[in-house]
Amino acid sequence: MADLEDIYARYSGTVTAYLTRLSGSRELAEELTQETFYQAVKNIDRFDGRSSVNTWLCSIARHLYIDTLRKRKPVDPLPEEVPSPDDFAETLVRKDQAMIAHRYLHSLEEPYREVFTLRTFCDLSHPQIAELFKKSEAWSRVTYYRARRMLQEAMKENDHEKE
Repeated sequence: MADLEDIYARYSGTVTAYLTRLSGSRELAEELTQETFYQAVKNIDRFDGRSSVNTWLCSIARHLYIDTLRKRKPVDPLPEEVPSPDDFAETLVRKDQAMIAHRYLHSLEEPYREVFTLRTFCDLSHPQIAELFKKSEAWSRVTYYRARRMLQEAMKENDHEKE
């Protein structure tokens, strides 16, 4: 395995971005990134090379985030006003609407939320996501598609309720 400083330099940005998308908090993501690398160093003997280093680190990060959620109180309710998305991908890109889309994303159940986050924001491929969850590539594709549809429908529903 490469030098630990090189691994940190190479993967810390991806892990932080992944955790930021999951948690919605840059501060929490940075804290969990540090803990992820601490756990990785502490458990380096468990890395068997069957997955990529990136996948292994994201797996550790995911477990740490889930543990953090278990210890926290419930999240604030969703906002009442959500802009109508003409183009779903464009909605996620626009800064002013991205936060609203993220709130809907956080309302999704697992594994939909995480698969959507990994694919959309962390640019992981379906084979990488499947490896992370120990599922098939087809499972990854179907889960991502369903998550996307759920988000689109939730946002459209809210838009229709306002009319």
